[in-house]
Amino acid sequence: MKEDGRVRDVAAAPSPAAATTAGRPFWHHGLLLLGWSVLLVACATAVGRLIGSQVSVTDRDAVLGAAGERSGALTTVMTTLTELGSVHTLGPLLAVAAAWSVIRRRGADDEAFEAGPRRSATAEAADLLADLVSAGARTLVFVRSRYGAEVIAEQTRRHLREVDGELAARVAAYRGGYLPEERRELERALRSGELLALATTNALELGVDVAGLDAVVIAGWPGTRVSMWQQAGRAGRAGSDGVAVLVASEDPLDGFVVHHPEAIFGAGVEATTFDPANPYVLAPHLCAAASELQLTEKDLPLFGLPDAALLDELARRGLLRRRPTGWFWNFSRPERAQDLTDLRGGGDRPVQVVETGTGTVLGTVDGARADSTVHPGAVYLHQGRTFVVDALEDDVALVHADQELGHRTKARSSSSVRVLSVRDRQVWRGADGTEVAWYFGDVEVTSQVTGYDKRRLPGMDIVGSYPLDMPERVLPTTAVWWTLSAEACGAAGVGSDVLPGSLHAAEHASIGLLPLLATCDRWDIGGLSTAVHPQTGQPTVFVHDGYPGGAGFAERGYRAALGWVRATRDAIASCGCADGCPACVQSPKCGNGNSPLDKTGALRLLSLLLRCAPADPD
Repeated sequence: MKEDGRVRDVAAAPSPAAATTAGRPFWHHGLLLLGWSVLLVACATAVGRLIGSQVSVTDRDAVLGAAGERSGALTTVMTTLTELGSVHTLGPLLAVAAAWSVIRRRGADDEAFEAGPRRSATAEAADLLADLVSAGARTLVFVRSRYGAEVIAEQTRRHLREVDGELAARVAAYRGGYLPEERRELERALRSGELLALATTNALELGVDVAGLDAVVIAGWPGTRVSMWQQAGRAGRAGSDGVAVLVASEDPLDGFVVHHPEAIFGAGVEATTFDPANPYVLAPHLCAAASELQLTEKDLPLFGLPDAALLDELARRGLLRRRPTGWFWNFSRPERAQDLTDLRGGGDRPVQVVETGTGTVLGTVDGARADSTVHPGAVYLHQGRTFVVDALEDDVALVHADQELGHRTKARSSSSVRVLSVRDRQVWRGADGTEVAWYFGDVEVTSQVTGYDKRRLPGMDIVGSYPLDMPERVLPTTAVWWTLSAEACGAAGVGSDVLPGSLHAAEHASIGLLPLLATCDRWDIGGLSTAVHPQTGQPTVFVHDGYPGGAGFAERGYRAALGWVRATRDAIASCGCADGCPACVQSPKCGNGNSPLDKTGALRLLSLLLRCAPADPD
């Protein structure tokens, strides 16, 4: 198996005089109750000023007690929140609170809370953004996917049209794949105040000068503490007030952060993981260097090269020319050497998205993702406009506009993993003789988009499935994998009938938790599980890097296997669902439609691994 609302009427908010209810939890004021969320409030008073409600909490114990009674999920409160108007400068992040599947009812003083379905992080972020824009707050919403940025922007505009059509026009999306001139215009409009808010990917996290923002909303854990602090720091610069809110998504790592806030506040930023000797990374840089000045034998140590084998291979492929004085770039080639290096980490050439009727280039899509995002029949979103892909060929996706479209699409895919070599191996042995073998090595991942599903809005129910004939893609990379015998699985209560679903669920959760240990996002890695792998002959779970030659993520998982397995098991066990959900074992990028999955079996397998694990050195 493979992984791959509403607008709150700000004008109707209680006035400061009417809202004075000191000692009650801040969500009682209709401020920031999110369906499945962590709130990181940089300055509670700033939130009240921004959206017109008063924050008036003076009793720390009242916050803790009320949260425990109301939602059962408040993890910690960093310090006492203060009354509106008493704080005029930003302090550190003050509060962490979580609300699980809670629906708020307005009305009587005794506000009631009842269990309800979890709302998505994107829906909650769109609601909150609409509130902030209505109050005139200049805001960024960070989301992890390009599609998510488009959805949040469109949902927010829809909410705002019910209140003020002019406000709706002051919200836009910002993401990679837009043309450079479109991105520059969006940046200018945000700086000038023409736009009040942007829903963005991490494209605005670094490298773009955007100042004077009042608020940042982070829709889903961004993957690393580095990214979270960088995104939160976009608000409240130059001595002004600001607020940062994290809306946790239904992702295993988000759930872990909810229950373990010390993972954010009790640790420094992550150490970046990378492999400078990766030939897929190093080779283009060698070509770029050779185009500036020939490379010589004396230069080899500067690039960490033990010998000239890589340079000779580049010469054999016609990229470099070997001369008595060194290696030179082959200037007869049509491309520039610098064009071989993609600073954004992609390998394949980008695909242009072109509107059929006008010939207008709307934007680009990463080549590696084109098969799954702009295949024939796919729905493509661009600044609130909906397009359908007619054809994908020659690095161009031809699309036509269809504003009345009532569905979205999601690709289905299959994959296989072939082990090329084993770099390292370790064996865990339990007291009963059960063995779990762990490996780290080189693999070849073959994947193919095999079809897509049409999903009807707004519930995203599947209304049709269609086959596709897309080419196979081969990724040479690195992976960590573990194996154990089918007999050991059976003895642990995981029989052959539930073994595939149990391994699949364990794989999904493992991928979701690896970013806790390695500086990566779950979209940077992939995985596969099988009850019988043709090479190992046993039940096997693979987790591999999503970059050619590897990026160090899988190796980090291998080196920290015990902590990784323990965190994965704990995340599944702490989830209150019965059969598995997006917060534990379901994956947003599973090519098999999250089927089969067996949460109970996954817990049994991971518990078996921990019983076999060596003693924790800590």
